[in-house]
Amino acid sequence: MSAGAAGALGRAEVARLLVDVGAVELRVDPADWFTWSSGKQAPIYCDNRILMAFPAERARVADALAAAIARDFPEAQVIAGTATAGIPHAAWVAERSGLPMAYVRGAAKEHGRGRRVEGYRLDGASVVVLEDLISFGGGSLAAVEGVREDGGRVLGVQAIFSYGFPEAQRRFEESGVLARSLSDYDALIEILELTSEQTRVLLDWRGR
Repeated sequence: MSAGAAGALGRAEVARLLVDVGAVELRVDPADWFTWSSGKQAPIYCDNRILMAFPAERARVADALAAAIARDFPEAQVIAGTATAGIPHAAWVAERSGLPMAYVRGAAKEHGRGRRVEGYRLDGASVVVLEDLISFGGGSLAAVEGVREDGGRVLGVQAIFSYGFPEAQRRFEESGVLARSLSDYDALIEILELTSEQTRVLLDWRGR
């Protein structure tokens, strides 16, 4: 497996790239916060699927993901994307890394072969789960479970962006799963021109 050092991007660079393409948006005023699908009110909305529309930027992110995996998970034999947002990124990274790709459904199909993991059969393979973002960790750990059910050995989860919730960190630690991300909420706040009060509001929200 190989990935050039040129693919490396710093946390701030990735955060800036995501903001520039419109994948990440912040709303500091609590009256204008987003509502997530979970019902949680949030000052941030991150949609890394937008990267698909920007060839140059998605290539830079794919290069950075491949470089990060080569560095942190050198034993990787398969890249497994999470359905659905992680799938395109897994395809680009697997191609760059010269590795097989699979993707993990939220649940096994109820027809056909009834598989939960599609593509490469994971029996005994060392796998990196590729996630577009990590919030509370539940979706990522469900994908880890799917990989293990298919016989794969999970080396860890590699994401593009993480909110950095303490709950997610705790869940990964309790599950014995190493999680990495190219950038995170802290890096995002650092690159934006915010007042000290705005920064406090955003950090207080993340700690809730």
